[in-house]
Amino acid sequence: MRRYVHGMAAALLVTALAVPAGAQKTTQIHPGKGGSPHVRSEWSIDGANIGIEYGRPSLKGRKVGGEVAPYGRPWRTGADEATTLTTDKPLQFGSLTVPAGTHTLYTLPGEKDWQLIVSKLQKPGQWGVPYPEGQDLGRVPMKVGQASSPVEQLTISVDDTAAGGTLRIEWGTVSATAPFTVG
Repeated sequence: MRRYVHGMAAALLVTALAVPAGAQKTTQIHPGKGGSPHVRSEWSIDGANIGIEYGRPSLKGRKVGGEVAPYGRPWRTGADEATTLTTDKPLQFGSLTVPAGTHTLYTLPGEKDWQLIVSKLQKPGQWGVPYPEGQDLGRVPMKVGQASSPVEQLTISVDDTAAGGTLRIEWGTVSATAPFTVG
């Protein structure tokens, strides 16, 4: 009887600690050269393993629009090295198909709308600037709204949805999102 109780307790503990599908796992990679920490966040969405590595700059009193992420110019969407998206299954952002593999992410901020830019990774560890002209896989519009509360440090996340997922970029009071499906 005692073994049964211990076995049940262990099973309940494992179940309680299991990470639900779509849950975010974030790991510190290294401190950035400019002081911004670098992280790898991972999710499992509809059978796809998705990871994003990026530097997390802080606002430090600056404004997102026009200052640290200039309107109308591609922005590396992070600090230091280029932000990368790795997926083991193709992702569909609107009309843009992102094949399995590792790609770089940039954004094109605007006053009222943003675009997500997915580009080819030139080499591991490539720097985020200058923007790699001519290397885009494509661009998709992002819905821009207000963050639920101000975000001091750039945060990129993926929300699990009934239709797939949503890539979310939040910084300051800005929240920019792009829905996607797997496959």
